[in-house]
Parts: sequence; C-alpha cells; structure tokens
Amino acid sequence: MKTTFQIHYRTVWGESLKVVLPDRNVDLHTDDGSLWTGDAELPKGGKPIPYYYCVFAGGHCTRREWHLAPHYLMPGVAKTCRVFDDWRDIPSDAYFFTSAFVARQGEVEEKVMLPGGTKQVVFRATCPMLPAPGWRMKLVGSHRVLGAWEVCRAVEMHQLAPHLWVAAVPADELTVPFEYKFILVSPEGEVHWEQGNNHQWQYLPGQGEGLVLPESEIPFDLPLLRLAGTAIPVFSLRSEQSFGVGDFGDLKRLVDWAVLTHQQAIQILPINDTTMTHRWTDSYPYKAISIYALHPMFIDLNQLGKLADAGKNAGFEQLRVELNALPDVDYERVNQAKWEYVRLKFAEEGAAILKTEAYRKFFADNEDWLRPYAAFCYLRDKFGTPDFSEWGDYAVYSRKAIEKLAAPGSAAHDEIALIYYMQYQLHCQLLNVSDYARSHGVILKGDIPIGVSRVSVEAWTEPHYFHLNGQAGAPPDPFSVNGQNWGLPTYDWERMAQDGYRWWVRRFSKMAEYFTAYRIDHVLGFFRIWEIPSHAVHGLLGHFVPALPLSPQEIESFGLPFREDFYTKPYIDDELLNRTFGNDAVIVKEEFVHPSWDGRYELYPEYATQRQVEAYFAGKEDARSLRLRDGLYALISNVLFIRDTYQPNRFHPRIQAQDDYFYSRLNRYEKGAFARLHHHFYYERHNDFWYHEAMKKLPLLTQCTPMLSCAEDLGMIPACVPWVMEQLRILSLEIERMPKTPGLAFADVPHYPYSSVCTVSTHDMTTLRGWWRETPALTDDYWHWVLQRQGSAPSDVDGATCEAILRRQLASPSMLCILSWQDWMSTDEQLRCPDVERERINVPANPLNYWHYRMHLTLEELMQADELNARIRRMIDESGRSC
Repeated sequence: MKTTFQIHYRTVWGESLKVVLPDRNVDLHTDDGSLWTGDAELPKGGKPIPYYYCVFAGGHCTRREWHLAPHYLMPGVAKTCRVFDDWRDIPSDAYFFTSAFVARQGEVEEKVMLPGGTKQVVFRATCPMLPAPGWRMKLVGSHRVLGAWEVCRAVEMHQLAPHLWVAAVPADELTVPFEYKFILVSPEGEVHWEQGNNHQWQYLPGQGEGLVLPESEIPFDLPLLRLAGTAIPVFSLRSEQSFGVGDFGDLKRLVDWAVLTHQQAIQILPINDTTMTHRWTDSYPYKAISIYALHPMFIDLNQLGKLADAGKNAGFEQLRVELNALPDVDYERVNQAKWEYVRLKFAEEGAAILKTEAYRKFFADNEDWLRPYAAFCYLRDKFGTPDFSEWGDYAVYSRKAIEKLAAPGSAAHDEIALIYYMQYQLHCQLLNVSDYARSHGVILKGDIPIGVSRVSVEAWTEPHYFHLNGQAGAPPDPFSVNGQNWGLPTYDWERMAQDGYRWWVRRFSKMAEYFTAYRIDHVLGFFRIWEIPSHAVHGLLGHFVPALPLSPQEIESFGLPFREDFYTKPYIDDELLNRTFGNDAVIVKEEFVHPSWDGRYELYPEYATQRQVEAYFAGKEDARSLRLRDGLYALISNVLFIRDTYQPNRFHPRIQAQDDYFYSRLNRYEKGAFARLHHHFYYERHNDFWYHEAMKKLPLLTQCTPMLSCAEDLGMIPACVPWVMEQLRILSLEIERMPKTPGLAFADVPHYPYSSVCTVSTHDMTTLRGWWRETPALTDDYWHWVLQRQGSAPSDVDGATCEAILRRQLASPSMLCILSWQDWMSTDEQLRCPDVERERINVPANPLNYWHYRMHLTLEELMQADELNARIRRMIDESGRSC
C-alpha cells in the first residue's frame, strides 16, 4: 500500500524531517520549509503500525515527537493512503498515557475491521482514559453518514491501540467542508461531548484512496482523577509467613489490603542489592551495589517450597518463627538464614531450573549485567571486601576474565550459578507481584536512587561514567544542619551524554519491567549535584556541580574585597575556641592548633581536613573524644569561600556561611556584600544554566519508559525546577510541614498543584505522631492556625486529630495522595504502635542509621481490622479518591 505522509513543521536551514517506522526511517521532502511529505510502501494488512516524526540535522536526530503514545496507522484501508499529521509535543494530560493508568484505557480490539469502499476518510482520536469500564468513544458530525449530530446515529469507534480510537466512513457520501466532534457514551447512555469548537475538514480523497485525518487530542469535561495509596518499605512488611523481614510475597498481600481499602497505589523504597559487608550497615537502601540486581533478603522462601530434608525444614521453621517475632529486622541473621536456605534449595533443584526455557530467556535478557554482578558478589566474598581495588588481577574489570571465571568447570562456577538462581527467583517473584497489582488496578511505584555505591558493580565495570574522587550529598536543610554526605560517587555527565545517557536508559528500562510509576530520588541531582571533596566529612564544605563559580573579580563586584588565603581558610580565634570547646579549649590549643597571626590560630597540617580528624578519632567513642572531633569538624568548615574542584582559580561562597562564626567577624559592609553575593549565587545565577542541564537529560529519561514520573523535589529548590517538571509532566512532592513558598510555616494544602504527590511524612522524616511530639511550638501553631482548634494543643496527637490531618491531604487537588502506613495507622488509637519512636525509618543526619523498621501488626491482622479498614475506605471514598 503506497502511503503518503504529510505534516506541517517549520524548519531552519540544515534540518530535515523523517518518519520513524518500526523497521525503517522514511525521508520527507519540502518545497517551502514548512510542508513536509514523503512516501512509503506499507503492508496491506496486519497489525496497526506505530510511527513518529524526528527532526534531523548533521545526520543526527535533534528533536523528536513525544512518542510514548505514537501515531498509529491501520494498514490496508485503501489502495493508496494519504496521512495528515500534526506534530505532537508532550500533552498536558501525558500522565494518563503512562502504564500507571493502562488498566483504565479500555481493551484494545485485536481485530479492527474498518469499512471498505472505493474511497474513505479515517478519523483518529487520542483519549488516554475512559471514565469507567464499558464506556465507548463515538464520532458524530454534520453529515448523515456522521449521524447528522444525532447521538443515536453516531459512528462507532474502535480502540486500535492504547489511547487511540479510529473510525472510517465512505467518502462518497461526504461533501466538504464538514464538521464533527467526538463523544463518550456510557453503557447506560450517558453522553459526554468533546469540549471546544467543532473540528472542520476541507478535503476528500480521490478514487481508491484513503484519507487519514490528524489525530485529535480530545478534552472532555470529566472530573480529574485523584487516587490514594500507601508508602512503606518492603523490608518493613510483616506477615505470618515472613522470615523476619518483608518479602515479595508480603508485597502481594499488601496489594490485597490496598484493594480492600480502596487504595490504588503502593510506594516502596529501593529494592536493589546493597550487600557490601554482610553487616547491618548494608541496610541503607540508597547505596546499591547494582542498579539491576534485586536484594536477596526480599525472596519469599515459601514460594521456593520446602526442603527435602524434614529435619532441616523444622530447624528453619523454628528460626523463622524466632526472627519473625522480633520487633525489628535483624538484618544480618535474616540474610544469613535466607542464603543458607536458598543454597540448600539450589543444591536440590538448581541444575534443573537453570535448564528451563524460562530461565534461559531470563539469562539471555539480563546477561550483560547478571554475569558481572554475580562475579562481583563472588569476588567480594572471596577477598572479604567490596573494594575491587583490592582484588588483585580482578581490580580492573575485564569482560574476558569474568567470562572465564564464570565458565562451567571453573572453581567459581557453582557459586556464581547460585547467584544467577537467586536473581532469577527474585525476578519471577517480583514480576508476579507486578502483574497482580496491574490486574487489580493498583499502581506499583518504585524508587530510583540518585546514586550508587562507589564500590558497586557499575563503578567496577563502567568507571568512565563516574567521578570516583567526589562524594555526592545534599546541602544543609532543617533535618541536617551540616548537610548530608552520602559517600556516593558523582557522575561524569559529559561522558554519559556521549552515548545518549545509555546507562540511565538501561536503568529506567529495568525498573519498567516491574513498576508502573517511580519516584526519582533527589531529582535536583539531574540539575546539579552537591559534590563534597574527598577530604570532607560534612556536607557543608561541598559545592554544586555543574556550576558557574565566581572569579575574584566577580566577587569584588559585589563590594567584597577578595582575600583568597583569608577567606578560604578557617577563621579560628580564642573566642571561637572557648565557645566551641569550653574547658577543652586548652587541649585543642596544645594538640590541634597553633598561633598564626593577629590573634588567630591555624590547624596543624596533620589535622587540616575533616578526614584527617576522623582518622585520628577513629575507635574513640567516649563523649569527650566525640565532642572534640565534632568541634574540630566545625572549625574546618568555618570558611567563607570554597575553591572549585575543577577550576582552582574560581570560588563558591560556602553555603549558609551567614550562620557561622567567620561571618560574624565581618564588618557591616562586608556582611551586606557577602549576603547579596550568597543570595545571587544560590538563587539567581544558575537558574537558566541548571534549566538547560536538566533538559539535556530528563526529557530522554522520563520518556524512555511508559512509567509515570514522580519526583522528590525537596530541599534547596532552584526556580528552574518547577519549569522543567511542568514541561515534562513530572509530579512534584508536596508535604504540608515543608512549604515551598518562603515565609510560610505550612504549605497551602487546598492549593497544591494537581500534578503532584502529597503526603504527611516520608521515610526521611518523623511520622505524623513523631512530628507532633518533637516540635510542640510548631504543632501548637498548626493546632490553632490550620486546624482552627481552641486551647493548647495536646502533647500527643489523638486518633481523631490524625484523621482530620489525613483528610486535609486526601481533599487536596493532588493527583496522588500517598500516605505512610504509620500515618494511616495513627487514626486508630487501639491498633497504632504504642512506641512512637519505633515508627521512624531513617534519620538523615545519621550516616549510620539502621534501616530495620517493621510493621507491628501482621498483614493478616491488618486485613481483619474491620473498623480501621472501614475508616480508611470512608476517608478515601468521601475525598473522591476511589474509582
């Protein structure tokens, strides 16, 4: 079938357009730089053909349409076909084209039979969601063949592909111009008309020709979809069958509870393997050793079946009961026990499983990462360290060497095959949960950490993508006054750009196998990352990368005479030493600092950096040593400017230096100049620069999979962040106690943006009940100003008040209201955890936080909590968040 594509697109010199088909690109031509046409021979029958348009310049695609919902063409509608298209940018309702809402799109018709004829007109319309199952889209227009505006005679449309509806009418009965509109009709006959003016068309096809009209994006006056859900880490789940930690079997049970309570979203923390030392310090889920491998502790041993040895089964069952009764996860014992069990199970059935067709397909699809990961785990345990620089001949990754190490017959093969087996079972179990959630209309939302461990598989196999001498973290915030140092390597974004961010595309694509939505952890990292020099412990001494550091001349233009040695070295005098160390100031003067000039002191060279101080105090855990160590850290941070890592002759104002001692020693004019410079640098200078940095990466990454994109956009937010997120249809995160508008104590919940996820607390914060306790002055303000209550706020928040606070979130305009499980439970004074402190998952200021929180109830008990579940259903239904 000869098909002519036609599109209006204004190009500039050197640009051309192509149609991208599944099997080839079709060149388009133009006479005026605006109307582009091109021909292609397409099959006369078969499945609908997806396609999209790209702009090319210099042999490379420089711009392409939003293609998560591509154009579609039904082959064989006529002998020849002329296709009219409009360029498609990301639509305002792009969220609903994602896999998160695929269950609401209606069933795609396997065989769409369009009426034949000597000539015909094909109408296309995109509609991402139907109001409810059974609704249909129809076409009605000004001619008799289009129903003459009578709904009862409207033309039936067919769902050709997800989101796309088509209808064809014989052109012999049409005259031009004609008008038409699209309507939605319920099974009961309820009708919704397309909003806006009528469509008009001026052309008819020739004899034997099919004319395919541009796809129309149909706006209907329908209530905006708003959903509710729960956030909880997988490791925190507890069931009667658990082995001391939540697993993928428990996650499936959580879907049942979500359905029971009319929730339609479940959000979890990262689930990738973080095993470095086999100690509890590996419990940090945002420091993975692989961006692909799933954590072995999430395997559901029940799904593997019982062991052949009855005695061993009894022993494991006794251990399971013991571990499952613990209030928190015993990370080390749980992981050791699960590996022992899987090892025994592998000995029984591993050889047979690894010969199955399903396993062979899994291995073929994942071989590129699976073999290096398995080898990494083997070598980590063999050498007793994840630091691959200490692995001798394997310190530098060699594909050939690893293939030889993993080959059948090698000494390592059986151990490596065991790791393959573990990952295959984890994959199957999580895929089963994913399919189960989709079939029940529940969005499964994953979490993509901004970084990976510096001793990870990726840092070993692909070191060119990283700055391994840097440390990623976050600048200071109310939860961490010294900033956060995650210890993760930063990215070489320039190198990543050279292959189209392939590393990230593969990472997102792997997530899409399991999840229909995801949270981009620290989305600000795609604009700029807070990079901390390797000699620093605290985040205060970091600076943004990429950035536009200041030259000495620029600094002086703000009215601050630049004295490099003076401003970049710690300001230490007697007053600061006495204020910081009290009676221990004498010890500091004797051991750590020496007099310099003008009554000031300098640190001895062996204590000049925080890492040197850390090394000196290593193993000293008494209160005095910790006080001295932290005081010396503070001295070292007491500078006004930080030298740029990559341009040594340029400088960054040290973040929040106005809160430090050095700033207090400036005169009035110097203080004013530095304050102006600091504000300009952090809130004005980089907005356009960081906007373009993000737009190099995020459009590709958010559109390389069909998942719904959500972002954690908390912290020090540049003005350009909302611009990017609005353009790319990324949902923001809104938290009432962390307002994004300066000067507000609490966020304006009733006016949250629709394109957002709202919540009361995250895993990095205290729960609702914990917050109420820790900030009595603030919660008293909340009690009066927000809840409009009289008298003093109670010291502990009761269930009714918790329900009122949750109802505020549920009533917000946000598309998703995802509340932590602990906050849902806070509404029930009989069932909620008696110990508020136990409910907290993470303390960001503590780099050695033990991530071991577990539900205090089992999922079985939760399913039977009729009064609680009825309350949650009622809250969700009354807020309009159940569908």
